[in-house]
Amino acid sequence: MKKIIRKHENSKHCFICGLENDKGLKAEFFETETGELACIFMPSEKYQGYPGVLHGGISAAVLDELIGRAINIEERDKFAMTTSLNLKYKKPVPYGVKLMGIAKITKNTRLLYEGEGTLYDDKGNECISAKGKYMKIPLEKISADFDSENDWFLNEKDSDPKEIKIEG
Repeated sequence: MKKIIRKHENSKHCFICGLENDKGLKAEFFETETGELACIFMPSEKYQGYPGVLHGGISAAVLDELIGRAINIEERDKFAMTTSLNLKYKKPVPYGVKLMGIAKITKNTRLLYEGEGTLYDDKGNECISAKGKYMKIPLEKISADFDSENDWFLNEKDSDPKEIKIEG
């Protein structure tokens, strides 16, 4: 078991975490006591590749977002862009069930960082692992339209988990 120490922000329109994106995954992110970032989401069949299987590109996008956000544990105000992402698909990922990912930073310099993450199915089996490299970029250079007060917010709920468990 890993204790949750803080929930991370959601946005309005992001495909992965946007709470007002009707086509998005509405993933939620939680910082653990071990310095990792957890992601919890439940994709529906509209995200399928093969019947019964989540599309591999959706899985890749979730892991990219998860590893990319992990910098916010050490540097809460940092945003970044992916420079590379390498994935290993180990097992088909189901949809229609609660999935979880875990990521951590493995190297952090002034301008770049590296991280790794894993996506697990609802039974705790490791399905996909990823390693990525990211460039730290000031938010104003990423998007002139981003309104940090309205587009990036904490959405805490009584139902948020207090701890997470991975069984494998």
